Amino acid sequence: MAGARQVEAFFAAHPQLTERARALIIVAQPSGIVPWEQLHLPGEIDGSRGSFRAPRNACTLNATNDYEAVQAWLALHETVATQRAYRKEAERLILWAIVERGRALSSLTTDDAIAYRAFVRRPTPRERWVGPPRPRDSVEWRPFSGGLSARSAAYALTVLSALFRWLIEQRYLLANPFAGVKVRGHASRPALDTARGFTEGEWLLLRAIADGLEWSYGWSEPAAQRLRFMLDFGYATGLRASELVSAVLGNVRLDEHGDHWLHLVGKGGKPGKVALPPLAHTALDHYLAQRQLPVSRERWNPKTPLVGSLGEDGNAGITGPHLWRVLRRFFAQAADAIEADHPVAAEKLRRATPHWMRHSHASHALARGPSSPQCATTCAMRRSPRHRCICMAMSLNGRGRCDRPSRPENEDVW
Repeated sequence: MAGARQVEAFFAAHPQLTERARALIIVAQPSGIVPWEQLHLPGEIDGSRGSFRAPRNACTLNATNDYEAVQAWLALHETVATQRAYRKEAERLILWAIVERGRALSSLTTDDAIAYRAFVRRPTPRERWVGPPRPRDSVEWRPFSGGLSARSAAYALTVLSALFRWLIEQRYLLANPFAGVKVRGHASRPALDTARGFTEGEWLLLRAIADGLEWSYGWSEPAAQRLRFMLDFGYATGLRASELVSAVLGNVRLDEHGDHWLHLVGKGGKPGKVALPPLAHTALDHYLAQRQLPVSRERWNPKTPLVGSLGEDGNAGITGPHLWRVLRRFFAQAADAIEADHPVAAEKLRRATPHWMRHSHASHALARGPSSPQCATTCAMRRSPRHRCICMAMSLNGRGRCDRPSRPENEDVW
């Protein structure tokens, strides 16, 4: 036993030898199990003749098969992280449809969706579907590292339902096999009041709908781009509506560590600052480019508002009431879009206000734990009196305290 431990310690200390030894072992890739970028669909099940394909002359996509249609959906999402997360779910489903069911994505039925729900909880046969993390170009790559928890399975089905809903809206498909397919035992565990916030599944639905506003709901492109920015930036930072509309580019500053912060005047006229996580910073860069404004900080006009008006004056902003009207209009349209599949969530969306993004920001960060990027912003709030309740929730809900360094006592941060 001691000798075995010594061998393990030796290879642990020399990982390059482990890789060279692995290269000497011939590993066969299971038939058909390849990553998305290597996938070539067989002609008979590529979806060009899918059972639930809509009439071709009515489709708004140039896609001729399921792979191209899913690629179009993935291209809607601007952030790399979102594309990667959504691709993983589409990749798993289309591989399962081909290998295990022998049918195209566009031929899947509700019975197939129910079978897939069971499959993701316990992928079998394991040697075909499950393996440790490996590079995507490795023959040892597998779609799963293990069975999904109830929460992860619910997330997967929500993503796939959003995919099919979008394909229906583009008149590529006629039916959504995942409509109404739920995961038993899944219960969200928000740290804050869920009556005034979105679950992660509800938020995912909102963002999926927001990505198709121009094509499916008649929004102008600038209005849709602004709405997506308000959603992503507001959710990533937890800002109040009044703080978001009053912020200007001059308020965005770098600290000595290269981290981005938004300096602002908060409730009660008290100055403070908010950490800008990657989602917020990326959303701002995209939105500035869409407004044809400089992305480089050196070329910014410090008086330019973060949220722009849709008028000719690109330096004009909007008011708090205007932001509320825009977001309430979006929530109402989203409720109409999901009512058939999610009537309870639709009713909840009709009661939603922009302030719900603030609650969702905090509850989702706490649920993901101190290591999540979003938690950086939430933990930065802990010196502010208006956020002490959030930090207390973090210490009481069993997630553990964050080990990020505290700020000086006389400096308020949000």
